[in-house]
Amino acid sequence: MRAGRAGWPDFDTALNTVAMCLLAFLWALPLLYAIWTAIHPAAYETRFVLTAPLTLDNFAKAWAAAPFARYFLNTVMLVTLILICQFVLCTLAAFAFARFRFPGRSLLFTLVLLQLLVMPDILIVENYKTIRAMGLVDTIIAIGLPYFASGFGIFLLRQTFMSIPRELDEAARVEGISFLGLLWRVYIPLAKPTYLAYGLVSVSHHWNNFLWPLIITNSVETRPVTVGLSIFSAVDAGIEWSVINAATLMTSGPLLIAFLLFQRQFVQSFMRAGIR
Repeated sequence: MRAGRAGWPDFDTALNTVAMCLLAFLWALPLLYAIWTAIHPAAYETRFVLTAPLTLDNFAKAWAAAPFARYFLNTVMLVTLILICQFVLCTLAAFAFARFRFPGRSLLFTLVLLQLLVMPDILIVENYKTIRAMGLVDTIIAIGLPYFASGFGIFLLRQTFMSIPRELDEAARVEGISFLGLLWRVYIPLAKPTYLAYGLVSVSHHWNNFLWPLIITNSVETRPVTVGLSIFSAVDAGIEWSVINAATLMTSGPLLIAFLLFQRQFVQSFMRAGIR
């Protein structure tokens, strides 16, 4: 159904716009509530008063109630370690699948793709047995070890590498560049948008990962922010919701700020790194 007069907005378009705005508001409602309670006194946790006084005491209380500085350090070390290992392993594997011909190539790549169909939670028991046998329980390496290689990363980089013209390979080989030099000087620079897109997704996922770090860590020295926040929130000592929400914003704040700052680059990277 369309409007009868010229220049009036399309009815379907207006309806879709209203629906999207409503869904966006519902999606953002928990975040808005967390922000409201975090910057107002505890007396206004369930009262929406525009003239309510603002305060940062909730953030100070949350920071002092748990070792969040250590949790942040552990998380930064964890996501950095995972990202570096994923970039190295996925790049080498993707380059091999994209440019080399060897027996069993298709079968091995199929096995890589099968990893995308396996939920990580299914492997928790076996992963824990393996980590315990290696004597790495309650270490940052133990948290990241199951994620050092990524089937999605290999697949995404392989598709990007396959889109690079082979003429560049031949020209570089004529100049005497080795395969590693070809990868470093040609393929990696041309795949920067893909690396950026995948890096943002990887950091976001492992920053928010909860179940595996909860199982494999036992001490403050190794817990990431997600596990530390859950333990902080579970303390039955009359902690106010305003303090809990302030702690939640502190843990999720870096990701929110990064997304707001790099949202355009994030979207453009995925558009350029689309499957060809």
